[in-house]
Amino acid sequence: MTHLYLRKTLHGTVMGCDRQVPPRPAGKRGLVFSIVVFGSIVNECYVNRDSQDPELLCVFNENESACSYGIAVGIISFFGCIFFFVVDLYFQQISSVKDRKRAVLLDLSFSGFLSFLWFVAFCFLANQWQRTTMSKGVSQGADAARAAIAFSFFSIITWVALVLKALQRYRLGTDMSLFATEQFAADGSAAYPGYPAGSGIESTDTYQSPPFSEPADANPKGYQVPAY
Repeated sequence: MTHLYLRKTLHGTVMGCDRQVPPRPAGKRGLVFSIVVFGSIVNECYVNRDSQDPELLCVFNENESACSYGIAVGIISFFGCIFFFVVDLYFQQISSVKDRKRAVLLDLSFSGFLSFLWFVAFCFLANQWQRTTMSKGVSQGADAARAAIAFSFFSIITWVALVLKALQRYRLGTDMSLFATEQFAADGSAAYPGYPAGSGIESTDTYQSPPFSEPADANPKGYQVPAY
């Protein structure tokens, strides 16, 4: 009963530490920002040069690469947010220490990678917009172009914040018990080690003779083994 109580107490302590680890943000802002960026580019950043030309051109200096890059980064960010939202939901159910570490490190790496991609997107779109010659067709997609640039900048801040959160989560998991919940849950029949010396609890595993008694003699005096 003592071992069972001690086991429950220690296991509850570990799980309590695990619950104290701040969960990774779901990335709702990053999800919304990515929708705004690629939605604005797809819907309004392809315009006609004039009413006589039916060909659709990218509003960013007629550079198709700028529009394609903005759309690609937005879609990658969108699906990345959804993926890590699902990982957050099932993170507490991951019992493997290695799998938990991999999930947090993947979160950290992906957030850093997206921060870099959004930084490049912001610089690329802003540079191409500065070189764009205003015309009647371009003016129709000007607001969408500015929105894509602005939310690209906001996405940088959002994903950098997610990097810091993931880094904090990894450090807390290393210092506390984020990656060690299976130590007590892996083997339900494992016994606990004995009490340490000086704990005030006597061990029943070993016995000692009284301190002032003489050791028993194998052949007591006055008695001889009869010889046959």
